Amino acid sequence: MVESAVDLSLSEAHFREIKSLLYRMAGIQLHDKKDLVKTRLMKRMKTLGMRNFSDYMEYLKRDSSRRELAAMVDVLTTNKTSFFREPKHFEFLRRSILPELKDIRRIRIWSAGCSSGEEPFSIAITLRESISDISRWDIKILATDISARMLAIAREAKYDSSKLEGVPSQILNRYFTRIKDGSSEIYRVNDDVRSMVQFARLNLMSRWPMKGPFDLIFCRNVMIYFDNPTRERLIHRFWELLKPGGYLFVGHSESLAPLEHRFQYIQPAIYRK
Repeated sequence: MVESAVDLSLSEAHFREIKSLLYRMAGIQLHDKKDLVKTRLMKRMKTLGMRNFSDYMEYLKRDSSRRELAAMVDVLTTNKTSFFREPKHFEFLRRSILPELKDIRRIRIWSAGCSSGEEPFSIAITLRESISDISRWDIKILATDISARMLAIAREAKYDSSKLEGVPSQILNRYFTRIKDGSSEIYRVNDDVRSMVQFARLNLMSRWPMKGPFDLIFCRNVMIYFDNPTRERLIHRFWELLKPGGYLFVGHSESLAPLEHRFQYIQPAIYRK
């Protein structure tokens, strides 16, 4: 029997179908990123032992468990992040928000689209650095992401030294432990920080099981992948889940100005209910 040839071409029809699936599943707009889709899904197809995109699309349709659809979304989503990214947000948290809460000593924070964990751990470290009597506070940080792969990294809380460039040495020494992993220099987030964060898988386009309300919601550099109607729906849902006076943090390239919303603008990429 002659083995069938491998065909790695991605037709326009299949590309449009994949774009539609990703939009319906996760609200993400791929636009013209055909080469990115082909490169990332080829790796997935190799794992599954598939020889062309037609077979892969048929496999997606037959998969009643939807596990492969979730895996496809996972490999096609972008997960760029870093510790203390957009540092003015953490400075605002320290200088302006925490003093408002010092009498009640209670804070609820949601990191929506937490990727591999750098953002929620940066929030937790900021709280530990800023609150002298933190053991007397009731603090909960929820961190969610659609990517099971990124959440696995976040839960392990181990980062290559290259991921910690720019983190002040006193922060590194206080909240991370250096460990050896073969020839690599790896740092693990210490238990006192890790214990402050609860990770969970969540698709922002699906039902939200948490009740809130939250004092702060960080959803930064996530909505850049959504169209305006999707952004408006998401912003409305954030509004409903925030306490009166609560804050929404978005990425610096994600102004709410073009959208219909009820938030008060505070400073770049920070809004208040």
